[in-house]
This record gives sequence, structure tokens and C-alpha cells, in this order.
Amino acid sequence: MKFRPFWVIVHRYTGLAMAVFLIVVGLTGSLLAFYTELERAVNPQLYVEANHRKALDPIALIESAERLAPQARVEALWINPDAAQVSVAPRQNVQTGQPYALDYDQLLIDPYTGEELGRRLWGAISQGMINLMPFIYKLHFNLALDEVGMWALGITALVWTLDCFVGFYLTLPAKLWAPQQDASAALAFWRRWRRAWGVKWGASAVRVNFDLHRAGGLWVWGVLLVFAWSSVYMNLGDSVYNKVMQSISEYHQPWTEFADLPQPLENPAIDLKAACRLGDQAMARAAAAQGFSIEAPVGIWLNRAKGFYVYTVRSSADVQDHAGQTRVVLDANSGEQKLLLLPSGQFNGNTATSWLMALHMANVFGMPYRVFVCLLGLIIVMLSVTGVVIWSKKRRQV
Repeated sequence: MKFRPFWVIVHRYTGLAMAVFLIVVGLTGSLLAFYTELERAVNPQLYVEANHRKALDPIALIESAERLAPQARVEALWINPDAAQVSVAPRQNVQTGQPYALDYDQLLIDPYTGEELGRRLWGAISQGMINLMPFIYKLHFNLALDEVGMWALGITALVWTLDCFVGFYLTLPAKLWAPQQDASAALAFWRRWRRAWGVKWGASAVRVNFDLHRAGGLWVWGVLLVFAWSSVYMNLGDSVYNKVMQSISEYHQPWTEFADLPQPLENPAIDLKAACRLGDQAMARAAAAQGFSIEAPVGIWLNRAKGFYVYTVRSSADVQDHAGQTRVVLDANSGEQKLLLLPSGQFNGNTATSWLMALHMANVFGMPYRVFVCLLGLIIVMLSVTGVVIWSKKRRQV
């Protein structure tokens, strides 16, 4: 195959370029599969037990946050059984005309009593162990480098997605089997390809390293592709993922449907609590019309750049084990419903994205899949390290 040496070089050097990034995301991803358990161990004061209690409604939790942090305004609320997370921004000091100086942007609140559990500048490791797991999350998402890191990992994810197909092609025998050939040709093809799936443990260290790289990539190839493409969604959503999905399926997101306002909306006519009431009513109407059931409110957040609220619940349309992504979008000035988005059964592109994210976040199929995702992170590290070793050996031979 005259193109094979070219793709070998492409695979070798793209893998080399991605190696450090994939080692970081692999190691951090292994930890994030057990984010809540690890943070509970490090910061038990930030979590409570449900004990069959019913959580306060979103409006009561917003009022609690406003009472606890009068110098902050609530931007978003997310309700979990073990903690309510409130994102805040500084209010303006009427005496100075400047925003208050806050050393936190997140409040954690007992979802059953409304009392404070803690506050932190989310992800700032300088604040100590209270931000250990958020910092690991930021490393995984953007190398803790904000937009620069997000672009770096986004480009890595896109290259990784394409390289998944190159790597798969390179595992195939040089002489490919064509569907029009007879059964004996197919059997011969599978016998040759079968070697790529195994590791010859008794061979030299160089051969074992090569086999681990080739066979390890084949063993989890489909899942690697899922994680690579879902990473494109998280880091290059607007520039790549959304365009691709919209070109092949019906796919909608609030940040792609509506243009930015000329100026960010500082004082919406509908406040957050009123938006919760309107969102609850709109979701009840949608459930009756679309035939899904509402299980619990999950949260609400304000997009000031585009001027809308997103009210979220968990419903029978969700695919995740917990939390939820059933959303209604409301105009922040008029309260008008702008969009209803179900995680499954509405738009094919959104259903596929819901599954991609549930798989990536280890939020489906229970504990066995979370253990698998933890191990997958280590496999990604192994593939990166063995790839670098292969490159190093080839370089010495030149």
C-alpha cells in the first residue's frame, strides 16, 4: 500500500505532539471518574447526606445565597442531593461605583436547610485543599490555562479524533480484504489481523511495547473515538462540533440558536427567582405536551451575553444516571419561552450529544462503567507513553 508509510509518519508525529496533553487528560480523567467521592474524602464539610429529605425549591436556595452573600449576585444554581452549588459574581458597591472585591465565586449550600457549607474561588489551588478537585477538573478541561488551554486541548481533541481512524487503519494487514472476495480471502484477512489484537509477552521489550500500543488501541478503539469527539464538543463546540453536527443531523443548542446582544444584559427585567417560576411553568406545559415526566429541578443559569435563562430539570427523557439535561430557554427580559431542548427523543443530534456527554462524564451504566472510565484514563496514558517509546526507537535507527 503506497500510502501506508505516509500515514505511519502522520500517526507517529501527531501522537508525539499530543502525548503530553493526553497524559495530563488521561491521569486527571481517571481521578474525575470519582470526583464526588474524592472531594468528599478531601472536603467532607462541603457535603451532606440526603437521609430521605426533600430539597428546598430553587427559589428558597437562591434566597439563602442572597442572605449569605449580600455583596454577591447569583448567576447560576445547581442542585445536587449532597450540595447545592451557587455561582456568584460581585455586586456593584453603590458608594464607590466599583464591584465588591470577593475572594470566592462559588457558594456551597445545604440543599435541605439552606445553610452555608463553604465558599471558594472555584479551581484556585492557591486556596488550598478546598480546591483540589476543581483544580484537577480545570487541568482536565483546559490545563488550568483558561481560554488558551481550552484551545490547546480542543485542537488536540480534533487531531485525536482524526488520528483514531489513522491508527485503526494502520492495524489492518497491508493486503486488505474486499467484500466482493470469497470467504477464504476473508478468513485469511482475519487471521492476519488477529495478530494485531494480541501481545506477545515472551518477546523482547521493544516488541511488547509495540504490541501494547497497537493492541491496546484496538481493544478500546470505539470508546477512544467517543472520548475524543466529545472532547471536541467541550472545547471546540462553536467552531467545529456544532457545525459538523448541524450538517449531518438536526441539532440545537441555546448558544448557537441566538446571537449575542450588543451589550451584555446587566439588569434583566426578569430576575432569577421569577425565571425559576416561569421555567417551572414552561417545563410543566412541555411535559404535558411532549409526554415526559419531571423528576426534580436541577438548576438555572443566566447567559448575560445572549440575554436568556436556561432552566434545567431531570426528567424521564434524560439518559444520565443522575443530574439532568432537560432544558427550557427563557428570554431574560420578557420571560417568553425561546426553546425547549430534551436530552433524547427530540432532535437526533441532541440525543447523540447527550449520550456522548454521559459516556464522557461517566454518568451512565452505574459503578462498573465509572471503574472502566478510570481505567481508560490509564490506558490513554499507556498508549501515549508506548507511542513515545516507539518514536524514540525509530529515531535512534535513523
